[in-house]
Amino acid sequence: MEEASPDELGARLSVGDEAALEECYRRWSRLVHGVALKSVPTPADADDVTQAVFVSAWNSRASYDPGAGSLPGWLLGITRRRIADHYRREGRTPHTLALAVDEHEQGVDGHHDHVVDRVLLAEELDSLGNPAGHIMRLAFYSDLTHQQIALHLDLPLGTVKSHIRRSLERLRTRLEVNRAAL
Repeated sequence: MEEASPDELGARLSVGDEAALEECYRRWSRLVHGVALKSVPTPADADDVTQAVFVSAWNSRASYDPGAGSLPGWLLGITRRRIADHYRREGRTPHTLALAVDEHEQGVDGHHDHVVDRVLLAEELDSLGNPAGHIMRLAFYSDLTHQQIALHLDLPLGTVKSHIRRSLERLRTRLEVNRAAL
């Protein structure tokens, strides 16, 4: 029997298919646990975070939107929030961007790092707000030219270029600060 694609699995999960949750756990619990293990002090804490991630995924299953990102990326977003919750409960400030570990230092599969990087980038794009965040998504995820974005959004080309330039500067600054914190 052929394995369901992440999109198919996400669609099944979002309508309450418990078997889809089990399959998500089978496929991505090691990824979630690995990220948690690198981010919280003890293996027991990582186990707790992993359990909380899949409980949260089930409870918020209706909010999963395959158009907004991949299912593993969505799970990693939940993982980041559960890690932050863990540190809040402990009364400490988390280094939430510690998820973006260097694969050579930590031995993490490059694909998983790519997923984590996409999650981090998506969060940074969300922080830009609109219309800048939307313009950047069209440029990066839809691979549209500046001219195509201007036509699509009915904005002057100069406005689109200005948003992209300012957004890139802001993202670069934020990502440099976050990487320095690692």
